[in-house]
Amino acid sequence: MNHNETFGQFVRERRLSLDLGLRDFCDTAGLDPGNYSKIERGLAKPPTGEKLEPYRLTLKIDRESEDDKELQRLAFVSAGKIPTQIMSDKELAGKLPVLFRTLEEGKLTDEALDKLYEMIREAHRPEVEECE
Repeated sequence: MNHNETFGQFVRERRLSLDLGLRDFCDTAGLDPGNYSKIERGLAKPPTGEKLEPYRLTLKIDRESEDDKELQRLAFVSAGKIPTQIMSDKELAGKLPVLFRTLEEGKLTDEALDKLYEMIREAHRPEVEECE
């Protein structure tokens, strides 16, 4: 997974892996090809919440799977929203203003931001048992 991937890129790669052209995907999902094309190209915001259901069904993504979680995360980020799961955690949500202020003020260099990303990624990497 590419940590700079957008919702549109994720869906495009998934639909192409299923050998679905844009029109076929839209016909199956009940989407307007012109509007959907804008979402895929990052020119329009993607849907969030329950409006993702046609995407899940057409792309054969099981609810609560890792792909579903990624689809939801990318939809929120690409739509410029904070995921509901984060906002429902009052302690975590309360820490966001400090993070946003730090990012806005440019207090994190690209190198520091990449390091922070790697630290977070490492912290959430599944542990692999060592063979003896």
